[in-house]
Amino acid sequence: MARLIPPLFPEGAAPGEKSVYRRLAEDPTTDDWIVLHSLNIAEHVRNLEGEADFVVIAPALGILVIEVKSHEHFSFDDGVWRLGNQAPTTRGPFKQAAEAMHSIRKELLKKKIDLRSIPTLSAAWFTATRARTMLRPTNEWFDWQVLDSEDLKNDPIGAIRRTFAGGVANLDATFNGFSYGGVGPDQATAKQIAMLLRPNFEFGIVAGDVRSAREHQLVRFVEEQFAALDAMADNRSVLFTGPAGSGKTLLAMEIARRELAQGNRGRLLCFNRLLGRRLASDMPRDPGLAVGTFHSQLLALTGLAAPEGASTTFWESELPERAMEVLLDAGDGLADFLIVDEIQDLLTEPYLDVLDLMVHGGLAGGRVLMFGDFERQAIYDHGRGRELLKERMPYLPSHRLTMNCRNLPRIGFSVNLFSGLTPGYQKFRRDDDGTNPSWLKYTRGDDQSRHLRDAVESLREESFDLSEIVVLSPLGAGSTAASTGDPWLKSVLVPADAGAPSKGKIRFSSIQGFKGLEAPAVIVTDLDRSKVPNFESVLYVGLTRATDRLYGVIEEGTALAGVTGKL
Repeated sequence: MARLIPPLFPEGAAPGEKSVYRRLAEDPTTDDWIVLHSLNIAEHVRNLEGEADFVVIAPALGILVIEVKSHEHFSFDDGVWRLGNQAPTTRGPFKQAAEAMHSIRKELLKKKIDLRSIPTLSAAWFTATRARTMLRPTNEWFDWQVLDSEDLKNDPIGAIRRTFAGGVANLDATFNGFSYGGVGPDQATAKQIAMLLRPNFEFGIVAGDVRSAREHQLVRFVEEQFAALDAMADNRSVLFTGPAGSGKTLLAMEIARRELAQGNRGRLLCFNRLLGRRLASDMPRDPGLAVGTFHSQLLALTGLAAPEGASTTFWESELPERAMEVLLDAGDGLADFLIVDEIQDLLTEPYLDVLDLMVHGGLAGGRVLMFGDFERQAIYDHGRGRELLKERMPYLPSHRLTMNCRNLPRIGFSVNLFSGLTPGYQKFRRDDDGTNPSWLKYTRGDDQSRHLRDAVESLREESFDLSEIVVLSPLGAGSTAASTGDPWLKSVLVPADAGAPSKGKIRFSSIQGFKGLEAPAVIVTDLDRSKVPNFESVLYVGLTRATDRLYGVIEEGTALAGVTGKL
């Protein structure tokens, strides 16, 4: 799959450009291609500045500048173009592409790139029409410069290769022996060309635009989630299930807002402390809604303070028992609705007893909406969770979410492979950007700080801010991030529970502590099967936290054991 730069596409771009981008990102035969898109050209041969929709830099093929037109109707008569509702113009798509191509060629020659054996071509792609049959022959362009809707639908990469072949044939006819001995660039030159163009031609999307587009993608509902909201409206209680990244937390918050809008009072709770903090910060402050972790709400109910170094007995038995006493005396103080995220980690008899008393009608008859991941994320489940829930709520309808709304496809496919997820992710909302997760091997006993720092530096080169990076580990105080001796890492690493991400700081956490959350870039360290019980489940949770970039630092024996068989 081609490497696309920048790795996200503008939300407001024309549909044809988005379609071309998607097809370039998804094709498995273009691993060595580099594609620049939405490229502003500072030194344009005709205008003060210009833009190239796509610049394809393909080893052994050449450089191709593509102008994309999404219009559903166009005409070309007597040298005048009419594209959709735009004003007539003599400067058509082929001339636009050619001018951008000559501008880029001029810049590369100025930077001493030898283009004598590198075809530098231009073309126009009419993504909504059958332009290859509609356009009459003319001396203003060549047939090989036309790509159309049929090419996009049937074989877009083949169409691009056809364009390269036609362009080389034309150069051979014009310059005898042009392709003798092969054409370039080679892979090293292709990378050099991309790096030269990046600083000298300002992208239409800068790092801040990438972050904005990513956030917009992550909070946009899809058809499957609207169906889930319909299920919520049609049933008194619903169990929503789905793997990590399927939008359960987003739906839980949306349902809470809708309940509040109807004048109802209730609770939104979860298991994980960091997720509880996020819910509290993202939800509106409303006297009718209690938000937070299950245990924090029990502490608030009882007025107790957790003893220093509180034992599991306190959390799992003593606190729930005291909360039940308070709730039994509450009378009309019960909630109208109860929304529980991460229900898979709260399915024990004492916890279910408390939940049963929190809402009018109890679990069996109340307004109860639960969200759970029963794939591999129930790392606190003792094996009987679903069975216990069925005993309490025998007629509870279930609605399954299947689309991955969080991770880029390559991250999701890596999760399928490495954690043994079955059937695994099949559908993704987000377009792929051509960048694979990276896996760094270490020898057991070695300091992993070097690998951690290399991963951070690579992410910084991609314009990720340090605050967008999270380092996760299945270990606690003994993790690489917590114990590193690297002076620079020590100066920038802060615990994730220290508050909101700060500019210039990298958060770190245990994988278990970061459940339910995500980050643009995640580095997972200390991946050693021999030291991590329930390894596949913990690995699944860790890998699925990354929305856009994923690095794994894995012990070489664990890799050889087949956990990462495609490293």
